[in-house]
Amino acid sequence: MSIKNNPRIIRAWCMYDWANSVYSLNITSSIFPAYYQAVTNNATNLDKVDFLGFQLTNSVLYSYAIAFAFFCVVVLSPILGGIADRTGKKKLFMRFFCTLGSLACMGLFFFTGENIEWGISMLILATIGYAGSLVFYNSYLPEITTPDMSDKVSARGFSYGYVGSVILLVFNLAMLLMPEYFGDISSGMASRISFLMVGIWWLGFAQYSFSILPETTIEHKQSTNHLLSSGFLEIKKVFTQLKKLESLKRFLLAFFLYSMGVQTVMMVATLLGEKEFHLQTGELIATVLILQIVAIFGANIAAKVSLKIGNIKALILIVSIWILICLMAYFMQNGTHFYIIAVFVGFVMGAIQALSRSTYSKMIPADTTDHASFFSFYDVTEKLATVIGMFSYAFIEQLTGSMRNSVLAVGVFFIFGLVFLLRCKSIKA
Repeated sequence: MSIKNNPRIIRAWCMYDWANSVYSLNITSSIFPAYYQAVTNNATNLDKVDFLGFQLTNSVLYSYAIAFAFFCVVVLSPILGGIADRTGKKKLFMRFFCTLGSLACMGLFFFTGENIEWGISMLILATIGYAGSLVFYNSYLPEITTPDMSDKVSARGFSYGYVGSVILLVFNLAMLLMPEYFGDISSGMASRISFLMVGIWWLGFAQYSFSILPETTIEHKQSTNHLLSSGFLEIKKVFTQLKKLESLKRFLLAFFLYSMGVQTVMMVATLLGEKEFHLQTGELIATVLILQIVAIFGANIAAKVSLKIGNIKALILIVSIWILICLMAYFMQNGTHFYIIAVFVGFVMGAIQALSRSTYSKMIPADTTDHASFFSFYDVTEKLATVIGMFSYAFIEQLTGSMRNSVLAVGVFFIFGLVFLLRCKSIKA
């Protein structure tokens, strides 16, 4: 069976996006942040929480927890990516992180607000599982597609993810807004059941992908002895290649800078709406739902635009829109403004994620078999950007007491990203 452009394998690859994107939408972007805000606010300490002997603002602790989780992935993924390429065990690692993340989501069912350490621990493990599995998932793209198909397939993967996550979110939203049809459960219980559903959905649908995706296309699998040293050897080998690939280095730098903004905005949007405009949980989740639907069109339109003007020019256009969004967010005055900006975010969110991934896959040397290692550098770049972006956002909020100042700082990340993308204009991708 041919690996490249095989419809069955591509469908299985896209289905993993369908499986794991429910974490991103339900846990990162909508239900969990709203639930977390609700259960960590109280009449005595307001929005302050006690965590491991420290008293922090609840949103600051949330941002630090996400940053720490991604830092763990930054440390682990290059080593594990190297081991996967060295031993041909890519799917095994992908399955491990998937299982870890989905079980941690189920564990959030037991988070009530009084056990803050448990809730933050499960959030961290779920995030590590989600981000860790993507290292190996993304590395399949150059193995299963030819360069002329990568933009389309990458966008298709994100589209599957957006559709799947929207379906589950609609069900979870129904539990929150129409509890009478679900045994009159409380909004808190509905939220906790949602976390359980995310874990079951993620783990369940992922089995389809695991049953079809090839273990590896490498013909020279190495022994599993000395796995750690094998991982470091593979990192060294790929890093040596990267140093010689000037165009790839320039793109990774631009990607690093604008990803600080992209990932941060995606993760704090719900908290911003709740804290600045006191939007209700149902309003926030409905907004995120619209955002996801718009993102489907954004991802596919970006793929078509890139065919007309090229990937780099398309990314320059998209990042410019992100800068405008940050300026609009800083000056927004009410919930209506928040909804309008959310539509813009949805469009460019899908566009920039799909196009960035396919652009990188095109720039990897065509004759390499070290796809997991190359994509571990891509994912480390994105995750390290997330760590810095989330930490900066939390630190500025803690320092100034305003999320608006944090949003303005995020806009600076996009500006620097745009500057370096302009230096990539000569790259053919």
